[in-house]
Amino acid sequence: MIRVILTDIEGTTSSISFVHDVLFPYASEHLPGYVRDQHETNPAVAEQLAAVAERSGVSRDDIEGLVEVLQTWIREDRKETPLKALQGMVWEQGYHQGELKGHIYDDAADYLQRWHDRGLRLFVYSSGSVKAQQLIFGHTTVGDFTPCFSGYFDTRIGGKKEADSYRNILGELGVEASTVLFLSDVEAELAAAEEAGMRTAWLVRDGDAPETSRFVAQDFSEVDQLLKTR
Repeated sequence: MIRVILTDIEGTTSSISFVHDVLFPYASEHLPGYVRDQHETNPAVAEQLAAVAERSGVSRDDIEGLVEVLQTWIREDRKETPLKALQGMVWEQGYHQGELKGHIYDDAADYLQRWHDRGLRLFVYSSGSVKAQQLIFGHTTVGDFTPCFSGYFDTRIGGKKEADSYRNILGELGVEASTVLFLSDVEAELAAAEEAGMRTAWLVRDGDAPETSRFVAQDFSEVDQLLKTR
C-alpha cells in the first residue's frame, strides 16, 4: 500500500517553461551582482563560492572568474550543487521582493492538498536546492503548499538517475520501498527509483503516451486512480 509520495518538480508539479523561461533567466541576470555584493559579507555565499572554485579550478579570489563559471553552468543546465545553492539564494530574494511567483499545475495543487489531507506523507526530490524547492512551493500563484510536505531532497542525497540516491532517501525515510510512489517526467529517474524498489508513475503532460510497461499519467488525477488500487 502506498503511504509515501516522492515527487519531482520540473515537468511534474510545475511547468518546464517556468524553470527555463523564468527562473533560469532571473538567476542568470541577478546572480553576478548578488555574488559581487555578498561574497565578502555572507558566509553562505562564501562557502558556495569555495565549492565552485574547488570544482572548476578557478581561484577562490577570482570573483569574476567564478561568476563566469556560474554563468556557464547555468547555460549548460549543470546540476552542480553550489550553483543550485546560489540560485536558491537569488530566487529567495526575488520571491520575497514579489518579482517571482512559483508555477504549479492546477491538478498538482488540488491533489497535493488532497493527498496530504488523506494522510499520505509527501516529499520532494529535485535537482534544485532544498531552498529553491521550498521557495517554489511556498510562493506559488495559488498559495503556500509547503505545509503539505514532510521533507525535501536535492542532489546532496545523490544524482537523480542513480539508484543509490533512492536507497539513500529510503534510509532517511525509514520505510519499505514498496510503500513509496515516485513521480517524475524523466524515464531514467523512474528506472533508478524502480531499481531501488520504489513504485513509479511517469508524468507525460504533453504529447502521446510512450509505449512502456510503466504506469503513465497525464496529470495527478490519473495518479490518484493508481493510488486507489495500491
